[in-house]
Amino acid sequence: MTLSTAKLFEPLAMPRGPVMKNRFMLAPLTNEQSHADGVMSDDEYRCLVMRAEGGFGLTMTCAAHVQARGQGFPGQMGVFGDEHLAGLTRLASAIKAHGSVASLQLHHAGNRSPKDLVSDVVCPSDDPDTGARALTLTEVEELRDDFIAGAVRAEKAGFDGVEVHGAHGYIILQFLSPEINKREDRYGGSLENRARLMFEIIDGIRAACRPDFQIGLRLSPERFGVKLAEIREVAGKVLAEGKIDFLDMSLWDYKKEPVEEEFQGRSLMSYFTELPRGKVLLGAAGKIMSAADAVTVIEAGCDYVMIGRGAILRHDFPERVRADADYVSPALPVTVAHLKQEGLGDAFVKYMQGWKGFVSEG
Repeated sequence: MTLSTAKLFEPLAMPRGPVMKNRFMLAPLTNEQSHADGVMSDDEYRCLVMRAEGGFGLTMTCAAHVQARGQGFPGQMGVFGDEHLAGLTRLASAIKAHGSVASLQLHHAGNRSPKDLVSDVVCPSDDPDTGARALTLTEVEELRDDFIAGAVRAEKAGFDGVEVHGAHGYIILQFLSPEINKREDRYGGSLENRARLMFEIIDGIRAACRPDFQIGLRLSPERFGVKLAEIREVAGKVLAEGKIDFLDMSLWDYKKEPVEEEFQGRSLMSYFTELPRGKVLLGAAGKIMSAADAVTVIEAGCDYVMIGRGAILRHDFPERVRADADYVSPALPVTVAHLKQEGLGDAFVKYMQGWKGFVSEG
């Protein structure tokens, strides 16, 4: 292990809760392998526990929907009912038994809910493109409260914390988007109003859960009708307030420049690493596929790295990096047998077969 990769294995303390044993977080991985009612399957359990065992300092679940009508994909893990508690409790215990911090991601798909799964698709405003209807003011307040209730349920199950999913065009980002959110009440109009739901969820979780319960936030700064300047302003505010413990920026590719011309000439990531963050940790996700990539992200100013595809390809990505400072993820495409060996169930393998060039045919 070289001096540069050694940094990746230094313990990392959050403002609250347990210390991460290293700087690797497992990104929330869509996998479609739990039961139709949101109850955790043995496949989902095995897949996540393998990654905790494989050395991740924090192991995060896939997006878990906080309302039944917030489902975003088939076989999604749920956190909207007490029927989910047994499976979640089993998972949290096993993750922590391997020395990994256990985090559950809270999610609602909004207008991205598939119509074959959700009959009543909702959105901040009426959305003709998807057929989603606008939430009433009462329903927005219920949505906020259900995010908070999901966090309380995760705490009861034994998780160390939660991550609020405010990225990838799902409902919190829909509220942040001036293109999608046309509301005229306190949740629409100005950026302050459009961000209100997100801040109320964070405040509510902080008030409802124990003092050392960890809260993370995932944001993406491009696509889905959002503006980089606005997401940067929101990120700056949430960092300054210090009510969260980590901010996870999902960038699609950590090396990329912004799409918006006026911000080009430097990396998208740099617009967030330069923000004052106090004690809050900052990390990035996006094609971190090698030891060198991980080192580059830390050296560029992040506190930790989020590993997604790299963790699908090797459940023990951190330990591979520890053993080999020149480690690079396996070349694509990989075989079905390879993915099964890495702990993916049949449904997860089928999902990955939908990714162009990821799984070899035959």
